[in-house]
Amino acid sequence: MVNLEWYRTFKTIYKTGTLTGAAEELFISQPGVSLHLSSLENYTGYKLFERRGRRMIPTERGKTLYNFITEAIGKLEEAEKSFQRSTEKHTPTISIGMCFETFQTTLEPYIATLPFNIIIRFGEYPEMVDSLEKGILDLIITPQAVTSKDIEYDPFSSETIILVGGNHTNDKAFQKLLKENNITEMETWLKSEKWYGTTGDMEHLRRFWQLNFNKHPDFRPNYIVPNLNSIVRCLSSGVGLAVIPDFLCKKEIENGQIKKLWEGNSKVVNTLNFGTRKKTIYADEIESIKKIFREVMG
Repeated sequence: MVNLEWYRTFKTIYKTGTLTGAAEELFISQPGVSLHLSSLENYTGYKLFERRGRRMIPTERGKTLYNFITEAIGKLEEAEKSFQRSTEKHTPTISIGMCFETFQTTLEPYIATLPFNIIIRFGEYPEMVDSLEKGILDLIITPQAVTSKDIEYDPFSSETIILVGGNHTNDKAFQKLLKENNITEMETWLKSEKWYGTTGDMEHLRRFWQLNFNKHPDFRPNYIVPNLNSIVRCLSSGVGLAVIPDFLCKKEIENGQIKKLWEGNSKVVNTLNFGTRKKTIYADEIESIKKIFREVMG
């Protein structure tokens, strides 16, 4: 099925003569422009431009297509501008990508206070970066700063991956071994306890174990729950162990609902970054969201 954005991109390439010029005018990345063009060429079955250096020279099929669609696209753009003047101009929509737990812990309580529309998307970090480059997302919260000429990263906080236990967990034996730095017996004790994990994701546990025991964990959690916040709630009323980011359980540790057992001899620390496109029309809205994160996690 054809996407009308492909035609808008095609028209803009035709007018500007370059992929870079089209990207700047549309406020999307150059790879996003190339993707739209290749999708349209695949859909029509014809090559629409000849590439000569950086210049995009329309083919005869491209010229024909432009003459067919330019008036219709122009009318759609005028309709869009009229709609934006009445509603969108005053209520922009910002799309944000982050992990589910980060949203619940930071932004969720403030959603109703924001003077603009919000769309929250969850997913894997590489997928978020790709969506940011293509203009699908306007802001991402990520510990992975993937290099891109169209994206800039702004570090704002950090998270330490720690070992925690339920408030009824008897950890006296472990604390004794920890003081003695008896790594072998510490590992044995940990493996004898009940563990919590999340569906399909053991990255925190794997990294923590690899750095502190120089091996991969050779066991699986006893209790698999939907997300890390579920682990925090489960531990708050029982026994068991888990490896999770410290900011997700800071309040529970302070209130004595969860025990912080060990940061590890070799700490696992992630830097959290804001990721945005270098050119955006939503700079003010994005800055107000950044302010919330800095206040909550600072």
